[in-house]
Amino acid sequence: MTSTIAVGLDGSPESRAAAEWAAREAKLRGLLLKLLHVWEPVSEPVAQAPLFGAETHQHWTETTARETAKGLRLRHPGIEVTTEHVAGRPREVLREAAKAAELLVLGSRGLSGFGGFLVGSVGMAVVAHADRPVILVRAGEQAADEHEMDPAGIPSAATRYRPVVLGLDVDSLDASVIEFAFDAAALRDTGLRVVHGWNPPPYYAYGATTDLEWYDQVARRHASALAEALSLWRQKYPSVEVVEESRSGSPAGHLIDASHGASLVVVGRRIRRHPFGVHVGPVTHAVLHHAPAPVAVVAHD
Repeated sequence: MTSTIAVGLDGSPESRAAAEWAAREAKLRGLLLKLLHVWEPVSEPVAQAPLFGAETHQHWTETTARETAKGLRLRHPGIEVTTEHVAGRPREVLREAAKAAELLVLGSRGLSGFGGFLVGSVGMAVVAHADRPVILVRAGEQAADEHEMDPAGIPSAATRYRPVVLGLDVDSLDASVIEFAFDAAALRDTGLRVVHGWNPPPYYAYGATTDLEWYDQVARRHASALAEALSLWRQKYPSVEVVEESRSGSPAGHLIDASHGASLVVVGRRIRRHPFGVHVGPVTHAVLHHAPAPVAVVAHD
């Protein structure tokens, strides 16, 4: 069975950007691309409407997926694209689709004037409950956004990829998150920037101590823990140039700052077996809503 990258498609600009990103990723990884269009049955009053009945709605959704697939094949020669139409609730269908895919790709749209992005209720529910990596792509995302500027300072998809950024908590390490980030960097033939944010104890923040030597010891301890966490992975991926950043302050803030120069941001999410609620953790939540680069959320135990 051929491994796939699945992408949720609804015809919106953000889902089209997600499909383009997924096509580029499918080519990098040599995987099949599946466009998944979830057809949510319309309510009975709408179904009876003469200009927009259930059959009209289904025809429109199938046409959208078919035309999108045709365009992707033209723009990304060599990849295999399939379409699938499933009736049901989008969050449930997409979550189930993630189980059979290497990656699930979804779109999110910008919030004009707020300096952030909107991850809709469906996207957040899928991210919070999917066991496979889920990537969120912003509306308007272009291939050139993931690459360095050319020598003339012009955006170009022909230049080197920007680094992959990994947000890492040394107190909650998981191999699957680290491996995903290293693998993504290796596939792109680019570097990996590992960001670890930490906060001093409250009594230091409130001025109970001003011992700079003590502060330096804490900083060195965090830096050492980060280096140790990455040592085996550096050996496994010798071609990946790694930059380690262990800094005091908000982990989410440091990651969001780093995301402005990233081709991809990788964060983890602890798997919660409780079926209700949407819990992704405060750092992942902040990154999903404010990082301009595509964000990969990797679930782990």
